[in-house]
Amino acid sequence: MSWRKERGRAERGYHHGNLKEALLQAALDLIAQKGAAGFTFADAARMAGVSPAAPYRHFRDRDELLSSIAQRGFEQFEAVLTTAWDDGRPDTVTAFERVGKAYLAFARDEPAFYSAMFESGLPADLNPTLLAPPGVPRPPAMMMALHIWSMSHGVASLFARGDAARRKLPMSPEELLEAEVLIYLRGLGFPTGAASAPADEKPAGERSGPWGKPK
Repeated sequence: MSWRKERGRAERGYHHGNLKEALLQAALDLIAQKGAAGFTFADAARMAGVSPAAPYRHFRDRDELLSSIAQRGFEQFEAVLTTAWDDGRPDTVTAFERVGKAYLAFARDEPAFYSAMFESGLPADLNPTLLAPPGVPRPPAMMMALHIWSMSHGVASLFARGDAARRKLPMSPEELLEAEVLIYLRGLGFPTGAASAPADEKPAGERSGPWGKPK
């Protein structure tokens, strides 16, 4: 369940020490209304029902507030994709398709988090937790994961546009992503017409999460 839904919209203002959470919720609401670049630090304070100076008790500036939201979004995102991957069961193709669909669902269900994560323009080094950890496996596992991620991100962005630039397409986002993934995997020589070896039959060292890291 998402943090935003757990917090709800009822908590407002600085009561019983909940200022930080109230500001995060207020910023999420503003992102949902105006986009990640469409509000100021003062706007967040106003929506939270506190003075313009109050947010500085917890955040240096608006970027730090946004980075905290992005961090929470990525934590949820990682959990969703790891669950979808399910250690590659019952086969690689099916697992890749699940990860892609989970990506689309997250972008659709959590647009404010998604915007903070990918559309806020935050400096990459603003929050160390947003950087990829050292020692992450490199290609081919990581490269394949990033390729699937790129396809999923492209489809999610294409269908998530709420302005006049969004066009009607003759297929659903899930159908488009499935076609892309199948074409990609076939190009790599994967037997997409039949299941590959189940994950639990592979040597332990070959089992990995969606980003190529052992679970």
